[in-house]
Amino acid sequence: MELIVLGSGSSGNTAVLRSDDTAILLDAGLSARKTLQRLAAAGLDPAQITAILLTHEHGDHAGGLPVLLQTLRCPVYATRLTAEEVRDQDPRNAAAEWRLFATGSSFTLESFEVTAFSVPHDAADPVGFSIRRESVSIGILTDLGHVTNSVLHHVTGADCLFVEANHDEQLLQSDTKRPFSIKQRIMSPHGHLSNRAAAELVGKARSARLRRVVLGHLSRDCNTAELAVAAVEAALNGHGTVAVSCARHDEPMPPMAIG
Repeated sequence: MELIVLGSGSSGNTAVLRSDDTAILLDAGLSARKTLQRLAAAGLDPAQITAILLTHEHGDHAGGLPVLLQTLRCPVYATRLTAEEVRDQDPRNAAAEWRLFATGSSFTLESFEVTAFSVPHDAADPVGFSIRRESVSIGILTDLGHVTNSVLHHVTGADCLFVEANHDEQLLQSDTKRPFSIKQRIMSPHGHLSNRAAAELVGKARSARLRRVVLGHLSRDCNTAELAVAAVEAALNGHGTVAVSCARHDEPMPPMAIG
């Protein structure tokens, strides 16, 4: 498997997970124009995308869908509640080829085995994913306020973790642009993971298989890649076999092999 993060941040989140015969879009939060431009930059033909897999309905994860579907003629996988919210947000989304799955279920998507599990976030039915192909797996965790035992269970033992590291707690507390109510939402149990919380997750989920951690959804104002990476590397206790990197909001990452 390969992971290609096209962009990840508060303004939009989209990535591609591909194998020899399958390429799925993980969320559609970038604009259609940016998504197509970054697919081209990554050497991907839009016709190669065989499905879109949504974590939840928020605009930075699904806002690009209605225009993107004019080019990507592929099914959209989501929970029933997420699909209803996305259809309500834009009538054009009703025409999508929806494939519904239940939270807590496992299903086959081309050559991938996907398990969807509940995550705590202020959305209708947000999920994370454990995605496996043969003996290789990746844990996908975007937008969650805290780490539950279920979340930890589903991502422990993965070869790669793509996990949110939204903010540095001190930078968020001292930020003058955000009102207190927004800060409360971000730090709530249904908000977003801090660097410290992401590091604790990685430290607990690490197994001998883990080789790569990709941090996403970094705040432009209340975090830096250096702070996020340092926190996670400290939690790994010097295990240099694990590569830690940060996705950017403004450009795609190079393809990363998993396993």
